[in-house]
Amino acid sequence: MAIEQFIENEIKGNDVVLFMKGTPQFPMCGFSGQVVQILDHLGVTYKGLNVLESDDLREGIKARSNWPTIPQLYVKGEFVGGCDIIREMFQAGELQDLLKKKGVPVNESATA
Repeated sequence: MAIEQFIENEIKGNDVVLFMKGTPQFPMCGFSGQVVQILDHLGVTYKGLNVLESDDLREGIKARSNWPTIPQLYVKGEFVGGCDIIREMFQAGELQDLLKKKGVPVNESATA
């Protein structure tokens, strides 16, 4: 399977996908770790994909999103952004609103 097809299948097959360095249990960079903390705080169920395991995956996701950095968060097939964008959206309550609007369960007691 071509990497583009793998990426497409993961994005379409999971409501929330985080392309990151490391795993949700063991992030390998601070930026990936911050996004994991935010998603965990919100109680969001998501799939983490470790781009360090595959150069093809790392380069393929950057090409798909036309975004140069990792991590990258996708919600219901839509590219949301990287660490800075996710953090700013979370602090403003916009990430929670986006997740709810797209039908992704969020821990209601979780606030910025």
